[in-house]
Amino acid sequence: MSEHKYYDVFHREWWTANPAWPGGREPGAGPRTYIHRGVTYEHARELCQEWNATHEPGPLSRKAEFEEA
Repeated sequence: MSEHKYYDVFHREWWTANPAWPGGREPGAGPRTYIHRGVTYEHARELCQEWNATHEPGPLSRKAEFEEA
């Protein structure tokens, strides 16, 4: 019996707005917003690459990533 791993794909911001910090932002991973759940590793990579290519990260650096489900 082979074991298959599955992954959840999400996006989040990597900075928090804070006018007291240089540049008006401080490091801090925001909450996850899930895009897809329970996909293969290859599909998760494709989904992240596609999402990141079609969405501007903005000043708080919103990016797609994935984690093991």
